[in-house]
Amino acid sequence: MEILGISYIEWIGYAASLFVLLSFLMRNITTLRYVNSIGCLFFVAYGILLDSWPIIITNVAIVCVNVYYLFINKKTPVPADAVKP
Repeated sequence: MEILGISYIEWIGYAASLFVLLSFLMRNITTLRYVNSIGCLFFVAYGILLDSWPIIITNVAIVCVNVYYLFINKKTPVPADAVKP
């Protein structure tokens, strides 16, 4: 199946790249991790479709790191005015 002459597998790769790129534009680290995780999950799907273990392993590891910091190692952010110089 193709859309605009590009296979659906490539579109998944483009979507993955877009989400990872967007994650680097985020100022909030929590939002960055969520958006980055979406991109990595797209990359995992892309890697599965290509049968590329390096893509799969790397992006599963990144999702695990993001899940760890989002849900397991939750730390309340310190307000800027509470930080002493």
